[in-house]
Amino acid sequence: MPPDDHGHRLPESGRTTRRGRSAAGTAVLAVALLAAGAGGVLGARWVLTELRSQECEFRAAERTETFTPEQSANAATITMVAVERDLPRRAVSIALATAIQESGLRNITYGDADSVGLFQQRPSQGWGTEEEILDPVYASHAFYDALLEVPGWQDLEITVAAQEVQRSAYPDAYADHEWEGRVLASTLTGETPAGMGCSLDPAGESGSATDLLAKAERTFGASGQVEGTTLTITAASEDSAWAVAAWAVAHAEAESVVSVQVDGMQWDRSQETPTWHNDEDGGASGATVLITVAG
Repeated sequence: MPPDDHGHRLPESGRTTRRGRSAAGTAVLAVALLAAGAGGVLGARWVLTELRSQECEFRAAERTETFTPEQSANAATITMVAVERDLPRRAVSIALATAIQESGLRNITYGDADSVGLFQQRPSQGWGTEEEILDPVYASHAFYDALLEVPGWQDLEITVAAQEVQRSAYPDAYADHEWEGRVLASTLTGETPAGMGCSLDPAGESGSATDLLAKAERTFGASGQVEGTTLTITAASEDSAWAVAAWAVAHAEAESVVSVQVDGMQWDRSQETPTWHNDEDGGASGATVLITVAG
């Protein structure tokens, strides 16, 4: 069980929360059951493989939160910007709860007045140009810059700290997403190893390990080596390695990542479940992360 944002252990509530599956997901299950009756187990398995929804699960403090690959990638970007700046996990929880409330963790091009992006920042209020704000890395830095200007922000309730930055017309709304923010922060910072994973369709196109390294360099200052379709990143610590690994899995859909190996564990895109398993190849240990893209 991970500690809370202040380093204390979270209470064991015995409660597991999870976002409900969509109506489309329910329809998929119904079709699969029909296929099982008409074509047997193999038919049902084919339907589930072809029509399953792509999603990422985040598990910490006996809770499970589910997000789309797009939302997960944005959450990982917000997190890794904080990791690169050596900010405490509390900052990540605040930022993620804010982005969930403001945009649903989507980099939207619209909003109230001239608000855009993950945090619904406004060019007219000095947050930057619209183009800059629509860059998740820039927007994350801008949010953290403003948060660090709030006196005593680390000791404020998440919703209060978020409101000090955002100045929203709905100051209490951020509290609705406090637990989601904490669970995401715990898994994406590496505090809860192997706490997140994604169930994805097969990669539709080849990936580029070189482009992925460039993305990692820009987001969190990573350095690494590329050999063919594999990117190797050596992190500063095992926790940091798990953060890098979670970032890679969260960006797997966008970057055609097919495998991530870290600390003797592996996430494999071909799996039907979003879980990690023992790495039989033993390709990565300690603070080393191996990320393989589709060739």
